[in-house]
Parts: sequence; structure tokens; C-alpha cells
Amino acid sequence: MHSNAFLRLALLLCVSMTVVARAAAPSVLPADDVKFSGLSADQAAKEITLPPGFKATLFAGEPDVVQPIAFCIDDRGRLWVVEGMTYPKRQPEGQGKDRILVFEDTDGDGKFDKRTVFMEKLNLVSGIEVGFGGVWIGAAPYLSFVPVKDWDNPKPAGDAQILLDGWDFARDTHETLNTFTWGPDGWLYGCHGVFCPSNVGKPGTPKEQRQWVDAAVWRYHPTKHQFEVFAEGTSNPWGVDFDANGQCFIEACVIPHLFHMIQGGKYQRQGGAHYAANADEMKRFAASKEGKSDKTLHPYVYDDIKTIADHRHYLGDKGPHAANGKSDAAGGGHAHAGLLVYQGDSFPAEYRGKLFMNNIHGQRINMDIPERAGSGFVGKHGADFLNFNDRWSQIINLQTGPDGSMFMIDWYDKNQCHHNDVNGHDRSNGRIFKISYGDKKVTRVDLAKLSDEELVKLLSSKNSWHARHAQRILQERSTELVAIIFSAASNRSVENSPEFKSAVGRLDKMGEQLLKNLNSPSTTTAERLRALWTLHVTTAKQSEWRFAALGHKDELVRCWAIQLLFESAPTVQPNFLLSASAPKPTFGAAARTWNGTTLAQMAGADSTPMLRLYIASALQRVKPQNRVETLEALLAHAEDATDQNLPLMYWYAAEPVAGQSVGAAAKLLTKTKIPQVREYITRRMTAGTK
Repeated sequence: MHSNAFLRLALLLCVSMTVVARAAAPSVLPADDVKFSGLSADQAAKEITLPPGFKATLFAGEPDVVQPIAFCIDDRGRLWVVEGMTYPKRQPEGQGKDRILVFEDTDGDGKFDKRTVFMEKLNLVSGIEVGFGGVWIGAAPYLSFVPVKDWDNPKPAGDAQILLDGWDFARDTHETLNTFTWGPDGWLYGCHGVFCPSNVGKPGTPKEQRQWVDAAVWRYHPTKHQFEVFAEGTSNPWGVDFDANGQCFIEACVIPHLFHMIQGGKYQRQGGAHYAANADEMKRFAASKEGKSDKTLHPYVYDDIKTIADHRHYLGDKGPHAANGKSDAAGGGHAHAGLLVYQGDSFPAEYRGKLFMNNIHGQRINMDIPERAGSGFVGKHGADFLNFNDRWSQIINLQTGPDGSMFMIDWYDKNQCHHNDVNGHDRSNGRIFKISYGDKKVTRVDLAKLSDEELVKLLSSKNSWHARHAQRILQERSTELVAIIFSAASNRSVENSPEFKSAVGRLDKMGEQLLKNLNSPSTTTAERLRALWTLHVTTAKQSEWRFAALGHKDELVRCWAIQLLFESAPTVQPNFLLSASAPKPTFGAAARTWNGTTLAQMAGADSTPMLRLYIASALQRVKPQNRVETLEALLAHAEDATDQNLPLMYWYAAEPVAGQSVGAAAKLLTKTKIPQVREYITRRMTAGTK
């Protein structure tokens, strides 16, 4: 008995010593076993490991394309691709080596057969999108627009129009303005990294009136020409997309890799302090600068929103960089580029709504699964979608095409990390792959030739490519129609002209079709939202959709109605939603689902976490003195204390109110049932007014 007890004690001691030893000196991770390095373009397509039923096609490869750094897809399904030969250093004016190529597959075999050089001698291009009669180009220090003539054989119709300047081109140029995409609200969205300090504004804007940007999702309105930080923080994102409900997701590097971006949110940063992300914050904190820079700090953020991922894509405990080339079992590594929420109609149903992002050090496409949780999501670890089995593979971005297939641009380079050595890259390589499922026949499209009615029908397409492009084209047409109407209003002699009557008639008909989709009980949430977004961007039936959406039975329609109604500056916002005593607007029979409730009443006992999230976000665009009643209703929800987003979004909306006076802060303190917000109000009370 005694000998057995001694043996058991010895074994336990041995195990304990082993555990301690492992904790003190972690085992060395073995190197990943990757089959290939430096494959030819044709062979690279053949060596991709894919799920059953999928196939990879080399759409284009060197020498037809090299160093692809950005791309977009136009209304005909053509790929507009930027060759980033200037990266990583901007060259003297006129000596840039970048160019924009247009690739077209005219026979539907998955490979290009027509290639057009659109522009040459561009300088450090990192973002591109097509729309509103031209091409939007991000090339630090500029965001520019180039009009297009002869869309059959695209050529510039004039010089580039510089819309914004101040984007940094001297520091980490793998983080500058990138991955452009049209948002559901009609704005152009892009990403920006943390170690690439920019001070952005229209040419000639004084530096104190410019918007600082380091680590953000930003947006620019194509017709109002307004620039905003949509959400601040993260690291060096190079990939942004929206799901079927308009929720914004990005990937990130070094820090945790997945974020659900909320308008007005402030997110975990890889480095540096949080900054003033709008005009109100810039004014209030003008004296709070970071060293000698132009960066205006926000000193009262206190905490930020974290990743939604419940996992990471690298192994070990030595930090993300130490795991490069050693993290095969976890997903490949910490560095990501490109993000796509798959919403096509050709992949099997289980892939719809999943998040695809390239893993640079893992030579693969990771797949994360967003699951709704409270006001946001949890990102679950899905099985990797594909593996290139080639160390040199570096997908920069991914997009869905008109047939529901996935296109990917591959920078393809032995070097996998950013540095400033212009000779550190192999400039001879570049690939574009197309990933398809089954044998779906590809047909040529040209959505710009469709009628308004046909485009409205496409808004319900199961392939988001068709719905997104249809919405943007309708937005473009609406802009033209409104211009005709305003011209007539300023010249009474043409009010009864055929052009004026036609413009009014088209807008009315468009609005009637969209309202029908919005209010129909047979439509899905995604179809209702697409109708709502299109009503907003086309200015059709404005009063009807606003009030119909505010009282809609669909939670997400109500959420988006709030966001869209508070898009404007505080001077023209809907005060009838902020105070029960404000005059209520009149509205037609089509909009009588709204019962006149205010935001505070919406935030009451019957609201949902997602609705409260949208209300908290909207409040950040409201004058502080008009926020109090709604804030009190939000802060009464004790159940929100453990939500991923709500305590901090409530705080971001409450901070300027608490900063007005000790009395205002004390009043909020008596109302809140959320411990984290109570703590921050108390801290803010001791900091003085500002």
C-alpha cells in the first residue's frame, strides 16, 4: 500500500514538473510543410486544393498582368485591375509606374480574351472602384475621379479630378487608403491602417479643418462630396464588405483578425491613441494633440470594442509574428488581405453569408462564420475554404462576379512582408484566379442597358453582384433626373417640358415599385432592405419611405430607417424623433405604419439589442443637448451590461453630454443601470467640462 501510494505521488510530481517546464519553456513550433514555391501561373491553378465540386481557373497571369494590388468589377462583369509597380514608394510626379487594365471574358470560358490599357504612369495606386461615369482611384496623397468615355473600349474622358488630398505616402504604404467598395447607403467605403498617418480634406483645406485618419473604415459620398470616418480603430485592415443586412465586416492583421464595424464605433488598436473622428470631437478636443503632430486625441474613450472572433489563425505564445510559417493547424498565420461576404448564387447554400479572407502566411482562404449574438456577432472558426499549397501565393482581394463565382487577385511574391526596399519584390509575377462551382453557364451582361423597372427587379436577385450594381445604377440615374427637375424649378418656362415630366414620372414610378417591395409581406428582410437603401439613394418617395420604415414590422428595416434619417448634419436632422413636443410631420396613407414614437420611446422596454445599437449610433450625430431623453431610455437596460457593443456605444454617445457639466453627468449617473457606463460617467465628471 505504501509503495503504491509512493509511486502515485512520484508520477503526480513528475507530471506537475512537466507542466511547469512546459509553461516556463514552450515547445518550439514545427515549420509548416508547404508543397510548392514559385509555381508558374498555369501550374498554380492546378495545385489549388478545393472542396468537392469547385474548380479554379487561371483568369489571367503574367505577363498579361503583374503585381495586381487592387481591382473592381464593372456593370458588364469586366475586371478593372491595378498593377502596383510603384509600391512601396511613391515616385516623383509623372514618374509613376502603375497602370489600370480592363480584362473581359467575352466567350464565358473563365479566362480573359480582351485586355485594355485604361491608364498608365499612375503613382502608388492602392484602391479602385467604378461608378457615376468614371473611375475612383486611391493613390496617396490623393483620392481622385477620372471620367470615362467610350465604355466599349474604355478611355479617360479628361484629367483626374482630385477630390481629397492628405493621405500619407511616406510611412507604411501597405496600409494607406485601400479596398474600395460601394456601401448599401450609397457611399464609397475604404480602409486605412494604423501606422500611415493621414490628415484628409479637400484640396486647400486648412490643416485644423482636416480629418485625421489612422486605423479606420472611412467613406466618401459620390455626389455630396462629403468625407467621414465611419468607424475608428483596428490595425491595418485591407478588406471590407457588407452582408445581406448591410452589416460591415473587416479583417485585420497582428491584432485579432475580425471586426464588426458599427458607425461611430471605436475599436481596439494595434498602436497609438484614439483620435477625434468627427467635427464635434475635433472642436472640443482641439488642444489635445499627440506630440507635435496634427492628430487631435480623444482623451475620454476609456475603452474600445474588441474583435468578434472567438479564435485566432496562428499558434504559439510568442506573438503573431513568431508564428509565421508555423501555424498550419490554426489557419496559417496572423496576416490577412481581402474580405468577402459570399452572397452569390452559384456556391452551395452552406457558403452563403460566410466570411472569406486570404491568409498571407498560410497561402489559403480562411472562412469565418458570423453568428448573431445580442447587438452583434460572434465569428466562429470555419474550415479553410481552399489552399494554394504555394508559399508565394498572396491574394490581395476577393470579389463575387455576375455568375456568382469568386475572383481573386494574387500579388504573387516570395517576399510576404512590407518593407521600403523598392527592389524587394519580384515584379514579373501576378495572377487572377476564378473559383467556380459546377458547370453554370456564363452569360454576358450589361446592366447599364436595362430599364429602371428591370433594375428594380434585380434588387431582389440572390446574387448580390446584380443587386448592388442595380442599386448604384439607379442612384446614378436618380442624380441625373433630380438635376433635370431642379433645372426646371429654376426656369419656370421649362416646368412643363417633356424632359421635366419624364424625370418626375420616372422617379415616381421607381419609388412606387420600391415602396411595394418595402411593404410587401412576401419579401425577405434582404429584399426589404435593398428596397429601403435604394429609396434612400434615389431620393424617390422620400416622405413615404421614411415613415413607412420607422414603423415597419421588420426590426432591421426600423434599424436602417434610423441610420438613414440621421445621415444629415444636425441642423437638418429629424427633431421630431428626438422630442415628443416637436411638431410631427405630415405623411401620406402609404406611411401610416409609424405611430409617431420618438427615439426615446423606441429605446424603451419593447426594443431589441440591435435596434438599441442603431439608436446609440445615430445619437452620435445629434447635438448633445438633444440626446439626453433617449440616452436615459438606453441606459435603463441593465440587460445590456454584458453585450459586445452596447455599453461602449452608449458611452460614446453619452460622453459629450457628461462633458457639458457636472450636473448633466450626475443626471445620467442616476439613470444608468450599466456598471461600465456608470464608472465612465464618474471618471468623466472628475475631468472637467469640455
